[in-house]
Amino acid sequence: MAPEEKRAVLTLCLLASFADGKKHERERAEIRRVAEGFQESDVVHLSTLYQDVLMQRVTLPDVVVQLESAEAKRLAYEMAVCVCDADGALSDAEQRFLADASAALGLDAGASATFKDEAQAIALVTVSGAEVADPGLPVSKAMNEAELDGAILNAAIVNGALELLPETLSTMAIIPLQMKLVYRIGRQHGFELDSGHVKDFLATVGVGLTSQYLEQAGRRLLGGLLGKVGGGLLRGAGKQAVSSGMSFATTYALGHVAKRYYAGGRKLSTQMLKDAYANTMKESQGLSARYLPDIQARAKSLDVRSVLSLVRGA
Repeated sequence: MAPEEKRAVLTLCLLASFADGKKHERERAEIRRVAEGFQESDVVHLSTLYQDVLMQRVTLPDVVVQLESAEAKRLAYEMAVCVCDADGALSDAEQRFLADASAALGLDAGASATFKDEAQAIALVTVSGAEVADPGLPVSKAMNEAELDGAILNAAIVNGALELLPETLSTMAIIPLQMKLVYRIGRQHGFELDSGHVKDFLATVGVGLTSQYLEQAGRRLLGGLLGKVGGGLLRGAGKQAVSSGMSFATTYALGHVAKRYYAGGRKLSTQMLKDAYANTMKESQGLSARYLPDIQARAKSLDVRSVLSLVRGA
């Protein structure tokens, strides 16, 4: 994909992230952090694109004219859908934005609607007691600490593997799988949670839903240009390794911080949760390279159908 098209795809993602105009300031701050965290390159200055979108210096028609290939247009739309869907149900404003984007890009209306429906099906999955085929954290069976640690590691490997798959929907599945992981860790410690609580937990430790998908989109297009976001993670190890390593690290850190939080009776303060997550992220980044062969091997057994089964608990 040409550099101009990569910039246009990421610009459309940024436009999508602000399409509803109702983002919590905490999520806006995370989006800004992601944009500023990517190193500048000859390909794209994501922080500059962020400012252009925020100041309304760029519009949908400005983006569309930069997308020439059919592949780039389809990818831009799919990523925009996933950005809008990342935090749950589409608002009316987001629905209008995506409809306008599909029409402006000249995409087939039926294909666009199908993809949007598939993404919504993933985004609207709620955490519950339903079994998940893999990463496998049984609801009914009490697990000792070693078993729980193994389940968290397995979940991290699965989410790392999802970023190695070429389909856009595969990356979309990472967030709901992280939510299910947190839910089940809470339940293992006697807490009955719902989707709202789990989303609040993720937001408290500093993992925004829209911003996390935007970060994944940036890694997918720009590979190793991670700057402050990656903190040197798997430097020089290749684009896919960097991308999957970050999803591994995020999931691993979320799992272990959740285990500490619920095992302690949910008594950690907001700052203590943030600090615990930041420290665990450093540890998990160091583990990413070690488990890269496992991530790559897991990816070979996954496809879109199996990904949807993972999310839906089929």
